[in-house]
Amino acid sequence: MNTYQATKNALNDKVILITGAGDGIGRVAALTYAEHGATVILLGRTTSKLEAVYDEIIALGGPKPAIVPMDLKGATKQNYRDLGATIEQQFGKLDGLLNNAGILGSLGPLEHFCASTFDNIMKVNVTAQAMITKYLFPALRKSPNASIIFTSSGVGRKGREFWGAYAISKFAVEGMMQTWACEVGKTNIRVNCINPGATRTAMRASAYPGEDRDKLATPEDLMATYLYLMSDDSVDVNGQSLDAQTK
Repeated sequence: MNTYQATKNALNDKVILITGAGDGIGRVAALTYAEHGATVILLGRTTSKLEAVYDEIIALGGPKPAIVPMDLKGATKQNYRDLGATIEQQFGKLDGLLNNAGILGSLGPLEHFCASTFDNIMKVNVTAQAMITKYLFPALRKSPNASIIFTSSGVGRKGREFWGAYAISKFAVEGMMQTWACEVGKTNIRVNCINPGATRTAMRASAYPGEDRDKLATPEDLMATYLYLMSDDSVDVNGQSLDAQTK
């Protein structure tokens, strides 16, 4: 799917929520979806970053987006319930959910991880995504063809030393995606994962501070896969974990 070419109006009339939409892959996905006709809901921790993405979308002539400031580390069940209710009330449906937000924490041996770091990573990378998906399901059911995308990682498929709680959280994401996919079966909802691979983002830089960023793929380079899974061309794809970059 890395060479998929979406039509200009591939996402017309779709409403898509992106978590972690303020920068990195989430920002580029929001811009890309808007460029292809979607009304995007920008969810993230930093309001100023979301406002900047909002302005970019308006400048490129995309549908007017919505902004939802939310810190997933401190979000409550009521926050998620309110989010789902608001989307149903204001938009009537939800056609896409990109669970993109995540935190890396610190790298090192598992035996040296502190409990609070482990808890924070699991809350943002796993619990928050499960809760968002749960409370957005009523709105997703009202879409003719709804797509949920979770964000995976190579360290969530094969264990690697020193990746600690982040790797464990991505193994959990892969399992969560597969479980959701089995449960939705042949309904109007499909659930898949994308592994972005090594990408020029702030998270990657914190994990590999000495790496030459110019040799990495940019978020823009990955968008073919993100567009494919959100478009109706992927309505029969469910329970898959796709790589956004070819080897």
